[in-house]
Amino acid sequence: MSREVEEIFREAGAILEGHFELASGLHSPVYWEKFRVLSSPHHTERLCKMIAQHFKGAAVEVVTGPTLGGIIIAFEVARQLGVRSIYAERDGAGRDFRRGFSINRGERVLVVDDVLTTGSSTLEVIKAVKRHDGEIAGVGVLVDRSSGGVTKIEGYPVFSCHQVSTPTYAPDECPLCAQGIPLTRLGSSQAPSS
Repeated sequence: MSREVEEIFREAGAILEGHFELASGLHSPVYWEKFRVLSSPHHTERLCKMIAQHFKGAAVEVVTGPTLGGIIIAFEVARQLGVRSIYAERDGAGRDFRRGFSINRGERVLVVDDVLTTGSSTLEVIKAVKRHDGEIAGVGVLVDRSSGGVTKIEGYPVFSCHQVSTPTYAPDECPLCAQGIPLTRLGSSQAPSS
């Protein structure tokens, strides 16, 4: 399965090499550009099917993820499970459900995300679900690049379609910066570096 996932990303040209600033602020020589994969309904369906099948017996009632990439994944996993989909937007220092989205007390919620590096976005969504008295059924991600093979976040089971060990560096300890390799910032919240 993991080899199949990496092939999907490679086929889509979604594994980029260079010097990148990740959403976490860390630097890395590899960037997993999930939107090159998520722009293909066929690839998205295949990847989300892995998550849906893994959590099929978990009595999931709602699937949620963080904006931006988590919206597409949450929708497709929810479609395959036959449940509803919502997403959590940035709200101050964390995330919350807006636009009329809600979670009923005790509803079983599957949290999904695209690429897991530090887990901060996923953790923000988990906290939002808990504030709304939902029960976490688990966490599903397309790629776990955390270098540790995360199996739990906050005690909740994590399923990843693909695990990979990709180096990351704090900006002040980055060997790519020390070599003078230009830094590239990708993603919706970051402007290109000059």
